[in-house]
Amino acid sequence: MPIYRCNKCGFIAETVPLLPDSKIPCARCAHPSSVYDTVFFAEKLVEKYFAALREIEALKAADQPAAPANPIASSPAPSAIPPAMPLNQLNIHNTSQLATAEQHLPLQQWFAARQIEARFDHAAVDTTGFFDDAARALSDNFALYGELLNRIRWAYRNSHSNVNLELANLSQKDAQALNNLCRQFHSHSLFATYRYQKVEKIVRLGLQTAPTVRQFFEGGWLEWFALITLLEQLKTKNRVFSCARGVKVVFANDDLHEIDVMALVNGQTPVYIECKTGEFRREIDKFLRLKKRLGIPRQQFIICASELSAEQAAGLSAMYELNFVNHDTLADKLQAIL
Repeated sequence: MPIYRCNKCGFIAETVPLLPDSKIPCARCAHPSSVYDTVFFAEKLVEKYFAALREIEALKAADQPAAPANPIASSPAPSAIPPAMPLNQLNIHNTSQLATAEQHLPLQQWFAARQIEARFDHAAVDTTGFFDDAARALSDNFALYGELLNRIRWAYRNSHSNVNLELANLSQKDAQALNNLCRQFHSHSLFATYRYQKVEKIVRLGLQTAPTVRQFFEGGWLEWFALITLLEQLKTKNRVFSCARGVKVVFANDDLHEIDVMALVNGQTPVYIECKTGEFRREIDKFLRLKKRLGIPRQQFIICASELSAEQAAGLSAMYELNFVNHDTLADKLQAIL
């Protein structure tokens, strides 16, 4: 149901559906109050919450005493993580420390040195939400959950608001796993509604209209998976890094490209990950040109395609000057090059 919050007394309550931008008198003080869609109101509330968290973290970092100068070192080592949060103490699965301009600065400088403008969405690497956890859950049993993703994508693209899953034909183990995933995703607000009809063994899901959730199910989940897998490898090897997701880069001739996931390791080694959940073969030539323009070696330019088998990925890697992997082999590839 729609919701309103009184700007005079702070009272919050649900109300009957009204036209957008409608006003009703507050039930407590009768002050005119704007009515909002509940999902929209929650999104804005969450945005403000995380913005406040990032501001607090920035203030904490600013209060840290400056490190003493080292006259022996010729230049300071690049640092992507604020001094208040050493890498070995960073919880990469639940942190806003990466969602700062400071963390993105080494990557921005790397692009600038090549006369490339980079436009970052700092919040795209904020892992305090549930997207990275959901992406990991999907990848852990993609053989089972892949069909669910296909059904959801089809529903979004055909303007359907619901998806029904019949579990009767699945094994008891698979049916329980799929039902648990849907219930968990609903608890994390990735589904608007969830209902399980036990007798018929049917799960009924209502899709969220929030653009970020739709983007997640239409392919963004693989970007989150690639990001968290990359961060895990960087943390394991205790590398200094700068990372980003969804980077828009503009070349000198105004060509615009979007980079799914990228990291600059130790201030000098770029790692590029392109994420594909659908057909991508017609874009191989584009990736080859982009690799050349960015000047990234073959081993560090990765195409992660969820629909590829390990054998197909190996075959494509042998044919082209690119590294092809799927979600199961990405971690091994990153471990080899970092």
